[in-house]
Amino acid sequence: MSLNSRRNRQLLEAAAPLLLQDERIELTSLAGVGSVSVRKQALTAAVVGVLSAGTVMATVTPRPMYIVLTDQRVLFFDGNRGGRPGKLLLNLPRPYVSTGGSKKAFLGLQFVTRLSVAGHEQGLKVTFPVQHRGDGPRFVGALPVTR
Repeated sequence: MSLNSRRNRQLLEAAAPLLLQDERIELTSLAGVGSVSVRKQALTAAVVGVLSAGTVMATVTPRPMYIVLTDQRVLFFDGNRGGRPGKLLLNLPRPYVSTGGSKKAFLGLQFVTRLSVAGHEQGLKVTFPVQHRGDGPRFVGALPVTR
């Protein structure tokens, strides 16, 4: 399921002033970008558990970002926890981006891929949540695959 019409319209409005001449939007979606270490997850759970006397559980998740895939670039906007799209956070020229290590995760409810950017050693983990997991294969299919 892609973005609802209101969020999609808001994202297109945010991206429109940034588009180059003759640049076309091919895909819009919401995904968690980055990764959270096991150490940080465990520390957060322990601190919240102690402070709440075990009555509250907490989890740490990757930062939500809106993705706009154009025929020339991949744009990442602040996801504001699924709210209105925020400012542009990352602008990657599409010829320098490839994907690899794509798979279903968490009981098949999420779709995870790793973006590789030419000239950078560390990849960028992109996790499409359950409501947007169908966008994952479309996103990966539009980019070259890293071997």
